[in-house]
Amino acid sequence: MMQMTGADLIVKLLERQGIRTIAGVPGGAALPMYDALTRSEHIHHVLCRHEQGAGFIAQGMSRVSGQPEVCLASSGPGATNLVTAIADARLDSIPMIALTGQVPLSMIGTDAFQEVDIYGMTIPITKHNFLVRSAKELLDVIPAAFRIAMSDRPGPVLVDVPKDVQNQLVSFDEFPEVVTPDPAPTIDLALIEEAARMIEAAEQPVLYLGGGVIHSGAAHMAVTLAEQASLPTTMTLMALGAMPMDHPLSLGMLGMHGARYTNYALEEADLLICVGARFDDRAIGKASEFCPNAKIIHIDIDPSELHKIKTAHVAIAGDVGQVLTELLPRVKPKLRKRWLSHVESLKSRFPLAMPGLDNPRAPYGLIQAVANCLDDNAIITSDVGQHQMWVAQAYPFRRSRQWLNSGGLGTMGFGFPAAIGAALAAPDRTVVCFSGDGSLQMNIQEMATAAQEGVNVKIVLMNNQSLGLVHQQQSMFYGKRIMASRYQKGVDFLRIAEGFGMRAVDLDLAPNPRAALAEALNTPGPCLIHATIDPQEFVYPMVPPGAANSEMIG
Repeated sequence: MMQMTGADLIVKLLERQGIRTIAGVPGGAALPMYDALTRSEHIHHVLCRHEQGAGFIAQGMSRVSGQPEVCLASSGPGATNLVTAIADARLDSIPMIALTGQVPLSMIGTDAFQEVDIYGMTIPITKHNFLVRSAKELLDVIPAAFRIAMSDRPGPVLVDVPKDVQNQLVSFDEFPEVVTPDPAPTIDLALIEEAARMIEAAEQPVLYLGGGVIHSGAAHMAVTLAEQASLPTTMTLMALGAMPMDHPLSLGMLGMHGARYTNYALEEADLLICVGARFDDRAIGKASEFCPNAKIIHIDIDPSELHKIKTAHVAIAGDVGQVLTELLPRVKPKLRKRWLSHVESLKSRFPLAMPGLDNPRAPYGLIQAVANCLDDNAIITSDVGQHQMWVAQAYPFRRSRQWLNSGGLGTMGFGFPAAIGAALAAPDRTVVCFSGDGSLQMNIQEMATAAQEGVNVKIVLMNNQSLGLVHQQQSMFYGKRIMASRYQKGVDFLRIAEGFGMRAVDLDLAPNPRAALAEALNTPGPCLIHATIDPQEFVYPMVPPGAANSEMIG
């Protein structure tokens, strides 16, 4: 018979589940868990400067490892500060465990100091959540949280633990088994056969890959399917890297800021094979006019996504990897010379314009200059805005889990803490975060965390002294009435970075910006790389909000 406190039991269960790093901020209601961490020989705690940063650091670790990672916060404001990161994980299907302290059970509902109903508050944005009422429940709850987070469609799980439960002694005979994901749902082979027949009969098919391909580890099978059946392949923002961007069949990203030729090819498709994507509005534009001539095969682990936005002719609920394993042997090799030739002509007639490609101080040129200094082992994160779209268009992603960004929620402030998490999960890799001045200020305090941990993270700051994408939309769709999207007073980011203990490099002043960039990227440790960008630099093409993808501007 073993006996320990609930807090010690939580730490032991996390260790057994393979957790080696936790990001968090301590507070009164979480102190028993923090005290238990002092007795752990396996878990490294990363002290963040804001709980939202902790949530995104956990996400960054998870997006690299593919496994559930953990963030920790106290009750009240500590817990509510995690909410944005939890919602972000939910929309992007990221497995994450959020542990929160709570006021003692007897004080719940009394408006006690730092009490909020984080359990009720997070029901809509978690895959599942728990309010633990006895230490003995932890033997079931902690393993269940991991199993739920990583099974089927991944997502975040919150475990709220009152302080007295953390201090309560619990006796038990043995630890529960280490959990693994639940088996994927059984696949309907008749639907697989029908999908294979549709692919065989199609003359102008397009393969459409989403983040589910990354989550299932099935990118290589998706590329094999494309090559086997001569399928031009487009990717959502979340799927970039599933097929190398320079692959002959790659159409790159579709949607609001996709290349014109990509959206035009989709408009002419007679079959759309949608794998692990959910027909997000930023990807498909006006739903009724997306792929108007195409039959649809939709493959997704989440049955609720099937027929939700677009009605599929064949809808297959199942793990993407398992479905492709069954589908590949049934798809006959076929060379579609006429269709591939036509797609190549679309690329020639409607290329993705990338002005300033030779200028390392212009957006596209800066991105290419960074890429030229790195290999495919590098991990690229981004914040949200124009810089995110420029990177999605121009960076030569060639592997899964190389590109980490906030797709569904579009969270400014995501990129930098996620980069810290990525560097903690993969310390042998260089991590580059492309950010804007607006996004970076959302979680700029985590510069102290980066310096403290000594992570090999480089921030490439595209500073246009504005909320660039807001400024662009106001310029294009609101009669150039600029309201609250231009910063009236500049920020000295270089001095701020140095004040937090980070190295800083200003490309504006560098006599040879390419050499300065290469030196900064190849010097270990955290560094801010600053470049001023003209606020009139817009990201094109752009589909007006609510319009069809065929109505691109630029």
